Amino acid sequence: MKFIIETEDLTKKYGDFTAVNSLNMKIPKKSIFGMLGPNGAGKTTTIKMLTCLATVTSGTASVNGFDIQKNPNEVRDSLGMVPQHVSLYKDLTVFENAELCADFYGVNPDEKIDRINDLMELVDIKYAKDKRVGKLSGGQKQKASLVASLVHRPDILFLDEPTIGLDPTTKRILWELIEDLNSNGHTIILCSHDMYEVDMLCDNVGIINHGTLVAYDSPRGLKDTLLSKENEIIKSSLSGIAKENALEELDEKKSINYKKISFLIDNLTPEISEDISKLEFVQDIFISKQGRVELKVDRLEDEAINEVIKTVIDDEGIISSISSEEPSLEDVFIKVTSETYNKDGEVL
Repeated sequence: MKFIIETEDLTKKYGDFTAVNSLNMKIPKKSIFGMLGPNGAGKTTTIKMLTCLATVTSGTASVNGFDIQKNPNEVRDSLGMVPQHVSLYKDLTVFENAELCADFYGVNPDEKIDRINDLMELVDIKYAKDKRVGKLSGGQKQKASLVASLVHRPDILFLDEPTIGLDPTTKRILWELIEDLNSNGHTIILCSHDMYEVDMLCDNVGIINHGTLVAYDSPRGLKDTLLSKENEIIKSSLSGIAKENALEELDEKKSINYKKISFLIDNLTPEISEDISKLEFVQDIFISKQGRVELKVDRLEDEAINEVIKTVIDDEGIISSISSEEPSLEDVFIKVTSETYNKDGEVL
């Protein structure tokens, strides 16, 4: 089984309102998948159907090989869910909540205690096993929720805004934990408005808007597609005012839609600056007193960046840092969710 979740024309209507409109989506097994969308886009309704918490109006979906309408119990057994707002019993301890979930899922009593202890060690919450959930910090509550959600060893784990409201240090701890869970074989479905989080963690991203899947690719692929579209728009706008030979020159040099790249060089010399400025793709160069070289370039491929690095090293320069300007996942999100689509999903 290559895809652990597959939807086919999955649709949910509430009266005359279509919350999810013929959704077709495939999520690879053992991947981290980012499910994005603005408020009211149909994201939550999609998750409710996939987790058998909402009925389907038409279409279908399979989760871990089970049909969500024909085999809802098997689907539920395949899932773990960590909601945005922790839903554990506040008056019970971390261990008691995990034990309650284990009993609910019918975990073998002979395995239950060891399994809970192993999970608490994995997420680093064993020190608080006897604390009531209501007394825990936000990060501790999320860890306790993970233990309860994983106790029946689900193949798929849904995470809804798992790091919202957490400090940067706790965020990074949970990010590492998500990656560890994925490396142990769990498929992770991450719903988040933190675009940096999604960009860093996810193998693939699906963006839902008005109940329709409007974008699906790797984070890198989505950004590259946006960059390509921007280039085409600029080229089209130039075609009405530029001469044919000028457009040919633009094509040759790929000099539309300039981007910036910045290098901090500890021992910057005039020779290094001059050699960088001679590189074919460098359109402009600015040098600060602190040794930072800012370049306006016509492309941001690894090959171009590597050429700058090689030039600096050949001149015995020492690079302290590199930064570049390129479309972000947030740029992609804003673009695709602001576009208008026809009934066939085509951009108008």
